[in-house]
Amino acid sequence: MPRARITLDRDFTVADVPRRLFGSFVEHMGRCVYTGIFEPGHPDADDSGYRRDVLELVKEMAPTIVRYPGGNFVSGYDWEDGVGPVTDRPVRIDGAWHTIETNAFGLHEFVEWARLADVEVMEAINLGTRGVDDARRLVEYANHPGGTALSDQRIRNGAAEPFDIRLWCLGNELDGPWQIGHKTAHEYGRLAQEAAKAMRFVDPTIEVVAVGSSGRSMPTFGAWERTVLEHAYDEVDYVSMHAYYQEHDGDAASFLATAVDMDGFIDDVVSTIDAVKAAGKHTKDVHISFDEWNVWYQTGLETDDQPTAVAGSWREHPRLIEDEYNVTDAVVVGTFLNSLLRHGDRVKIANQAQLVNVIAPIRSEEGGPAWRQSIFWPFARMSALARGRILRTAVVADQLDTAKYGGVDAVDVSATWDEAAGRAAVFVANRGLDEEAEVEVALHGFANARVVSAEVLAAPEGGDRHSSNTQHAQPVGLTPLEGATIDGDTLRVTLPALSWTVLQLELDRG
Repeated sequence: MPRARITLDRDFTVADVPRRLFGSFVEHMGRCVYTGIFEPGHPDADDSGYRRDVLELVKEMAPTIVRYPGGNFVSGYDWEDGVGPVTDRPVRIDGAWHTIETNAFGLHEFVEWARLADVEVMEAINLGTRGVDDARRLVEYANHPGGTALSDQRIRNGAAEPFDIRLWCLGNELDGPWQIGHKTAHEYGRLAQEAAKAMRFVDPTIEVVAVGSSGRSMPTFGAWERTVLEHAYDEVDYVSMHAYYQEHDGDAASFLATAVDMDGFIDDVVSTIDAVKAAGKHTKDVHISFDEWNVWYQTGLETDDQPTAVAGSWREHPRLIEDEYNVTDAVVVGTFLNSLLRHGDRVKIANQAQLVNVIAPIRSEEGGPAWRQSIFWPFARMSALARGRILRTAVVADQLDTAKYGGVDAVDVSATWDEAAGRAAVFVANRGLDEEAEVEVALHGFANARVVSAEVLAAPEGGDRHSSNTQHAQPVGLTPLEGATIDGDTLRVTLPALSWTVLQLELDRG
């Protein structure tokens, strides 16, 4: 049986928990918007066409911020197409996903939905086919109170108060040859610099995210970040990161260890940012917006009804990458959340991609039900319970052998301490496929500790690691975990094989 000893100390912390770390992503792709969050005529739609069943699941999952409207989609999108009377909005082709975009849903609708969902808007601008002038015009339309042509246009379109969007993405994945308006690092760096300046001339209170590499395996990775920041360091607040992982050829052990790659990716980007800071004698810090991450089975952009889904067949909201997630995927997602939280001193924003239907924790059917996928649960619990300060974790654990990453800890963990509430939360995954793991957690600097709750996500009774949730049955979720005990300053718990566990503790300062 693998063993792990974890040490937590009240005085050894990383940073305050960044609440924007628990973000999501809504793109005009597949059925994320249409028949996802928005479906006029659905039996459970409100008067504006928002699906109430989906909205309730979003509130339960509790993302804090949602990136919109893309993604690849934004690099060919004219924001003006999505404002004004719906009957006057043009129908366009979307070159990114080869679909038809009706523009029945746009900026006003998303801002209204975001307010209902109680999430912050993270707006992406088109720096693929458009540029500086369009960026500043969108900020004026969205955020200026009134008395100008664009702000008055917003008012005429039904929004008397400014949208007050604080966070803006300066394009999307423009390092990628697949992107509409693909650019070199030098071209993008200058454009991002000037767009950020022009946007802040309109609203000096906004924060902006520069496009980083769209993956660690990109041939320009590292050099891209360095060049972009050499141009735009003083104008931007964050650099983006994107990463997707999947199980390859049945190598579950390597898949379960992919958070090791995420850890390394983050560390590499932090090093590049800080090298540019030092070389340029800058005084401020630039942080990370990990604004796309998830498990994504990229072997299948194709679906049964759409054999060339990457081309989309020029249809409205076709089914695209509607992955069905299982127990293994949920445990991996739990380790990704651990990685992001452990790096909360530099990763200040993160967005799981996407929210509904498209590689999503929530699924829905047109005219039918909505339900939680397996990956819903780690996100929902961590968003609810990760409060206060991030605790530094010292881990000594037995190793598991993997083909891709060598030896990795059998147990992966993150933890938080909310002093005001007297609560700590420990989020821990057992990567072992077949064996339980015995875990001891030393609680230094705390007193009178007791376990408030212990929940685990593991294979359901009668199921296995491939068990998943569908519209007809949802066997995968969190269940009570028995046997978590505290003796003095030591918490002991036995983790089921292949599981993700959350322990909520009540304790005092020692």
